[in-house]
Amino acid sequence: MSDREHDAIARGWEAVVAAARRTAAEGLVVGTSGNVSLRIGDTVLVTPSAVAYDQLGPEDLTGVDPEGNQTFGTLAPTSELPLHLAVYRNTDAKAVVHTHAVHATAVSTLVTEVPPVHYAAAMLGGTVRVAPYARYGTPELAANMLTALRDRTGCLLANHGTVTYGATLDEAYDRTAQLEWLCHVWLTASAVPGRTPALLSEDQLGEVREALKGYGQQGRGGAGRR
Repeated sequence: MSDREHDAIARGWEAVVAAARRTAAEGLVVGTSGNVSLRIGDTVLVTPSAVAYDQLGPEDLTGVDPEGNQTFGTLAPTSELPLHLAVYRNTDAKAVVHTHAVHATAVSTLVTEVPPVHYAAAMLGGTVRVAPYARYGTPELAANMLTALRDRTGCLLANHGTVTYGATLDEAYDRTAQLEWLCHVWLTASAVPGRTPALLSEDQLGEVREALKGYGQQGRGGAGRR
């Protein structure tokens, strides 16, 4: 490996650790739940299994190739590695964030799609689907997720959490935060006795997607910015 490639891997690992710590700091995960990954060439850097994020350092760098063979580090990769690799194999993703965010997980137990109460859904490609439940770390879960992600950049996993991806870790993380916020808004509005939240139509979301393209903002956190 060249010095340039080595430096890119080292910087990528720093970004993975920073994003993982951010998920904990902002309450999107508890303990060692959730996981983060970043693809650099033929290497997928991924958070290791059962290690607190605040304890991760440069020496804990963990990486695999696209087939899941470990190429960096000695710590076991996250048990959700099949989920991350499925995203990379089937999309143009460069980064994936998986969380157990409270509001999103709660919504995943109630509906098969996140009700579109805000145009932030457009930054995820449209109405967000909920993948049917399967045990964590299984090929079945990865397959269910891919179906829910069709033409989308994020989805919920039933009774489990969220998955989002992007061209950068910042983009993937921003989509996670927006999805959690969207779920929080719907839960809050739907809890008002005797009232039903007004929902946006697919045509209305489509208008927002087109507007975001015009701004060059879709997929860059632009759904909340004008």
